[in-house]
Amino acid sequence: MKNFALIGAAGYIAVRHMKAIKETNNHLIAALDPNDSVGIIDSYFPNADFFVEFERFDRHINKIHKTSQKVDYVSICSPNYLHDSHIRFALKNGADAICEKPLVLNPWNIDALQEVEQETGNKLHTILQLRHHPSIIALKEKIDNAPEDKIYDIDLTYITSRGNWYFTSWKANHEKSGGIATNIGIHFFDMLTLIFGKVKENIVHVSEPKRASGFLQLEKARVRWYLSVDYDALPEEVKAKGQRTFRSITVEGEEIEFSQGFTDLHNISYQEILKGNGFGLEDARPSIEIVHQIRNATPLGLVGDYHPFANKEIEYHPFYKG
Repeated sequence: MKNFALIGAAGYIAVRHMKAIKETNNHLIAALDPNDSVGIIDSYFPNADFFVEFERFDRHINKIHKTSQKVDYVSICSPNYLHDSHIRFALKNGADAICEKPLVLNPWNIDALQEVEQETGNKLHTILQLRHHPSIIALKEKIDNAPEDKIYDIDLTYITSRGNWYFTSWKANHEKSGGIATNIGIHFFDMLTLIFGKVKENIVHVSEPKRASGFLQLEKARVRWYLSVDYDALPEEVKAKGQRTFRSITVEGEEIEFSQGFTDLHNISYQEILKGNGFGLEDARPSIEIVHQIRNATPLGLVGDYHPFANKEIEYHPFYKG
């Protein structure tokens, strides 16, 4: 049984980490979040020590680091811009880190964290759970066995509706979240480069608060992509079913079904990390480079080979002043 600490216990994704820690037969001994609405912990680890101030949490972890109850892993579910700092905290306190996406916001942060790994002897593992999805594994096997010179045409569409709260949260702040492409798209860019190879061209057509869209030329694919948090961008048939999320990947016009099977992927990720088969800094680098380029690109507008959803008209939240 390994001992875990958790940073970002009130975050949306934190419950999947709690569940994964529990179901891999390990123990959460301490958790941190500036928000104290974390009653969900009682469903998994009611005896975990809880802190709302980083300073007290830091002192607690440092204290137990010197005992037989030392923390083996720190799971990080904090806002994106804090990941780099919290990873360093974990490694320098003698623990391995398990960090949610995006691992960091900038490619140079990867180089700096590699130095911290070398200095401390501890490892960083990132959650790239789509790599464990059966449909994605099957697609990779299919592409690996296809003719090497085949170039595929792909449309990636991911719409995950967010309410008005989103635009007053850190998620709508580019400096804190990295923007739409980083916040909700990085898993898909990781999956695409894993299967279809390195980036040869990265074009951004639209980059706005509610959506982003562009084109990627990969070694084995031409990818038109569209990401949005706007409910009105959903296809009408999806709205009619009462659904608020739409995921679609078509390869050569053929839909790849991966709408199911997401809920247990964190468990699988933890199982692999505990067996020594986790994904590290270099695994995360290609997708971080892609979203960094997208974030800093000048959008071209609707020219060239753009995603058809980019034509949709949208309205912005009245609080947005960007």
